[in-house]
This record gives sequence, C-alpha cells and structure tokens, in this order.
Amino acid sequence: MVKISEFQTKEVVNILDGKRLGQISDLEIDLRQGRVEAIIIPGPGKFLGLFSSGNDYVIPWRNIVKIGKDVVLVRLEEALRLEAKQDDEYRA
Repeated sequence: MVKISEFQTKEVVNILDGKRLGQISDLEIDLRQGRVEAIIIPGPGKFLGLFSSGNDYVIPWRNIVKIGKDVVLVRLEEALRLEAKQDDEYRA
C-alpha cells in the first residue's frame, strides 16, 4: 500500500514520449466505489499547483502503467485537461 503523501512525491512520466509531466498534486476519488479515478498534475508553468492560469493534466487511473519507487509511468497519447473535463460536467 502507498500513502497519498508518498504518492505525491513521485515523478509522472509518459512512456510514449518520455516526457516528464510533473508530480501528482491531487486525486479524483469515487467515494461510492472506493477507488481512485484519476491523478491530477499541475499544468505547464505551474509551481505546486499555483502561480499560473494553465490547466491541470487529469490522467485516468486506467492510463497508469506502473507505479515504481520514484516514478509513476503513464500511457498518455493526448493530455486530458481539467478545464475540458469540468466543461463536460457542466454540460451534463
């Protein structure tokens, strides 16, 4: 098992292009099902989730390939953005 505080210290890397996406700033949790739905990473130009108007990356849990000691490897063909997801929720 991994604590959230330990999980947030891991670097997230996209295995398709080797790009470092950053560190996990938040999680989306389905309380009814008791599972993590997605990890959230501050978008480009943000520092600890602050000081930028950029959008955050929202990476579905199913896109996580491996959780290692220091790194979380994800398969991400197209970065999903928090703002786009929120827009979809408002339309529903």
